[in-house]
Amino acid sequence: MPAQIRMARKTGITLSKSVTMILIAIYVIQSAAVVYLLLDRAQLQKSLIEKDTKITDLERENDKLREKLKIFKIIEDFQSGFTPQEKDIIADAIYTQSKQLGYDPLLLMALILTESSLHKGQESYLGAQGLMQLLPSTGYWLSKKYKMPWKGNNSLFDPQYNIHMGSYYLLELILKFKDIKKALAAYNMGEYALKGRLKLKQGIPKKYVGAIMKKYQMLKEKYPDSLFG
Repeated sequence: MPAQIRMARKTGITLSKSVTMILIAIYVIQSAAVVYLLLDRAQLQKSLIEKDTKITDLERENDKLREKLKIFKIIEDFQSGFTPQEKDIIADAIYTQSKQLGYDPLLLMALILTESSLHKGQESYLGAQGLMQLLPSTGYWLSKKYKMPWKGNNSLFDPQYNIHMGSYYLLELILKFKDIKKALAAYNMGEYALKGRLKLKQGIPKKYVGAIMKKYQMLKEKYPDSLFG
């Protein structure tokens, strides 16, 4: 019951029916106004949350584009023999695998530059193939473990496939040796050869790992984030 009517009854004031109806109408309007303000406030809060979410999504997308632009710029500067479409594919593969497996993309780039100098169709005298210089036997084993189709010994000359396999292989070695430098050394000389050196307390070969770290530092200095917005 409206406060005005209760007050009228307590004081003994008799209200006409029309006045009573007016007081009830005022009460209803006041209540509706309070409900409206509460709903409006809730809608405003919802709109602010949605706006913040959109801003966060845009910032995340901007960071992604900036990082992919950096990778693409490095590929442009160092690659040899790849078509524009292949360069796009390589950039996307490096970005995707780095995010999925927790690598710094520049470290993966440094490994690729050390292994193949980003040249198309590279094959070592031992038979290692592609950008990340994997042996077909290693690629075949990885394809079975990670359920990726194997299309014969030339599969590793596909840049995207090669990067996927190479990044998975590096992950395998990191999990086994619990150390990125040991994993990089094993990537170059083989898991069992490195284990033999470590067992004899000879340590890891410094030349290969040092070459990767030098390229990694060079990439960080030459391609800082400030260059890309």
